[in-house]
Amino acid sequence: MEYVSLGRSGLKVSRLCLGTMNFGPQTTEPDSFKIMDQALELGINFFDTANVYGWEMGEGITEQIVGRWLTQGGGRREKIVLATKVFGRMGDGVNEHRLSAYHIRKACEDSLRRMQTDHIDLYQMHHVDRETPWEEIWQAMEQLVREGKVLYVGSSNFAGWHIAQAQESADKRNFFGLVSEQSLYNLSARMIELEVVPACDGYGLGIIPWSPLAGGMLGGALAKAKKGRRSGEHVLKEIEEHRSQLERYEALCKDLGEAPADVALAWLLHQPLVSSPIIGPRTSGQLDGSMHALKLELDSETLAALDDIWPGPGGTAPEAYAW
Repeated sequence: MEYVSLGRSGLKVSRLCLGTMNFGPQTTEPDSFKIMDQALELGINFFDTANVYGWEMGEGITEQIVGRWLTQGGGRREKIVLATKVFGRMGDGVNEHRLSAYHIRKACEDSLRRMQTDHIDLYQMHHVDRETPWEEIWQAMEQLVREGKVLYVGSSNFAGWHIAQAQESADKRNFFGLVSEQSLYNLSARMIELEVVPACDGYGLGIIPWSPLAGGMLGGALAKAKKGRRSGEHVLKEIEEHRSQLERYEALCKDLGEAPADVALAWLLHQPLVSSPIIGPRTSGQLDGSMHALKLELDSETLAALDDIWPGPGGTAPEAYAW
C-alpha cells in the first residue's frame, strides 16, 4: 500500500479510502466488521463515514457500526484515520442540520458518542451552507480543534468559490482551514476540473473522489448486462445516456486486458491532486478486487484514449471556455 500526504498537511493516508456508506443498509454488521478488518490487513488506514449514513434520520447507524468495530480493540482506533461528516438533517428541529455553531457542536458530540472515540481525525462539512457566515463556522471548528475533538477539517461538495471563501476566512483567523475536498469525480463526471481542482491546487487541498465508478456504470456495466446481471434504475439510465462511450471504454479495457473498474480507479490515481478515491465495497470480494488498481500503470497513450472517450470540461477556467 502506498501512502500520501492529505493535501498540504503532514497526515499520511492510504491511496484508497474505505467508504462505509453501505454498512447497515446493504452490508450486515458482521460483514462490515470483516471488511474493515480486511481493509486494515491490506494497509488501508483511511476510513470515511458520515452521520447521515444508514439513512434513518438521527440514528447514525453506520457510525454506530464503526464504533462497535473500534471497541473490539487490537489498536483499531490507533491504526486508522477516521473521517466523518456534518451538515445533514439529524432531527426534526430547526437547528438539527446545516453548519451553525449550534449544530456543529452537537453533531460532533453525537458522532463521537456513536463511534465511541474521543476524537475525529477529519471532520468534513458535507455540503456548503450559504446561510451561515464563515466566521461562525470557523469559530465552532476552532473550538473543537482546541478541545482535541477534531484534528483536521475538510469540505465536501464545495464549489471552487466556496473553497476560496473558506480559506481566505480561515487565513484571517490564522487557522489552518481545509485540508481536503471530497467531491464527485470520475471519468464520466469531470466538471470539478474547471474550478474546484484549481482551487484545491491553489490552497493545498487533497481531493477525495466519491463515486469513482459512477455508481457502477464504469465497472463494466455493459458486459455485466449481457450476462444477465441486473443494475439499478439510475445506472440503467446512465448506461443508455452513455452507451456509445461505454462501448468504446469497455473495448479499450478489453484491449488492455484490465477490468473496467480497475481502469477507472487507476485513472483517478493518475490525477495529481487526488489523494484517495473512496471505494465502497459491499463484500470482501469487492474490496479485494479494488486493490489491483493500485498497481495499474496507464501510459500516455491510454490516458489520451480515455480523455477522448470521456472528455473533461476542456481544462481549467478560464482557458477551458475562453482564451
